[in-house]
Amino acid sequence: MTLVFILAAVLAPAVPQPLAYHEFADQRSFLEIRNFFDVASNGAFLITGIIGLIVVWHRLGHFERRAESIPYFIFFLGVALTAFGSAYYHLAPDNESLFWDRLPMTIAFMSLIAAQLNERFGLRFGLNSLVPLLALGAASVVYWIATERSGAGNVLPYVALQAYAVGALLFLAVGYPSRYTRGSDLYGVFAAYLLAKVLEFFDREVLAMGQLVSGHSLKHVTAAIAALLVCRMLWLRKLEIIRKL
Repeated sequence: MTLVFILAAVLAPAVPQPLAYHEFADQRSFLEIRNFFDVASNGAFLITGIIGLIVVWHRLGHFERRAESIPYFIFFLGVALTAFGSAYYHLAPDNESLFWDRLPMTIAFMSLIAAQLNERFGLRFGLNSLVPLLALGAASVVYWIATERSGAGNVLPYVALQAYAVGALLFLAVGYPSRYTRGSDLYGVFAAYLLAKVLEFFDREVLAMGQLVSGHSLKHVTAAIAALLVCRMLWLRKLEIIRKL
């Protein structure tokens, strides 16, 4: 699976960021803030990120070793930073501001993968993978914006990396048991993320239903719920008891 995504990112023709991506359905202003609802809905990321940081920092979640909390701390930090990056982007959507939206998201994605590697393959393996995964995520976003600035934009490596992160988490959840209970909660995280992408795709259709809220605004809330499910998993889980036959 890793090889397939690498080949897709490297060998496929370059795909520039479509400018139509920045044309969101809900462009209403409120309190002199442009695109108010798409901006304000990012508060869900900030709230979830702060809750997660508190749970990790004060050891309210279960960790067999303190070092296991590091990837989760970075994950919730990435979620909280996404609130600022995404709000900044939606104030004036373009490729330059989109960079600051995507960068913290890759931090969250990659650190969550490292956390799962840690719980399913061992602490040393998980922690050793954390920095390379974070670097790879950041590199995909930096590469994308660099190619856009050079006039030969290529967003495909970033898209491939995001798809790979989701696929890797699902693969780990299905194929490798966690050392903790609640490992199957990853399915709920995956479902919430998938719903968020559906809402993003049907941005205009959702707004047209009642002119209340757009699909993209709901996407922010749903994606934050996905992160909140990670927090709930940490809060409720326990170390798995392995019974020998």
